[in-house]
Amino acid sequence: MCGLTGFLSPGGFHQNIAAETLGRMSRAIHHRGPDADGAWVDANVGVALGHQRLSIVDLSAAGHQPMLSASGRYVLVFNGEIYNHLDIRKTLPLQTWRGHSDTETLLAGIQYWGPEACLQRAVGMFAIALWDREEKNLMLARDRMGEKPLYYGWQGKSFLFGSELKALRQHPDFQNQIDRTALALY
Repeated sequence: MCGLTGFLSPGGFHQNIAAETLGRMSRAIHHRGPDADGAWVDANVGVALGHQRLSIVDLSAAGHQPMLSASGRYVLVFNGEIYNHLDIRKTLPLQTWRGHSDTETLLAGIQYWGPEACLQRAVGMFAIALWDREEKNLMLARDRMGEKPLYYGWQGKSFLFGSELKALRQHPDFQNQIDRTALALY
């Protein structure tokens, strides 16, 4: 199942406070991935990515997340499965693979084709958070049917996201208010 969470606070934040906050957010969804957890924080730009791993495709540490692309440009947290990831690997230029995970395949495809073109090739069920360290850009994406959950939104000066709402509730900026106008539009 896996779970992802994180936040973006433009302008940066204190490293220790961000790590503690991300830890609380990740623990809230621990049940989604009891095999491993991981965190990646860049306090200078204000981004934090957390992951709870349920090992299925690659049981080794090579599938650990958050995962950096081979170039170091992209950081990815991923929930789901890319069914055709072995076919995608065959279409990429020859490279040395660290493991057998579909996460690594996604990162290699994103590096080669770009995020949108890679996700157009991906067949599966997924939710991802991708940080581009070069462009300083956060991208969230889901599979075409929206099978994997992904909650997100601005709360104060922070953009929060996660596989479950309970992860977002752990962030100090989270406000548990219902927007009645949005509810009526729904």
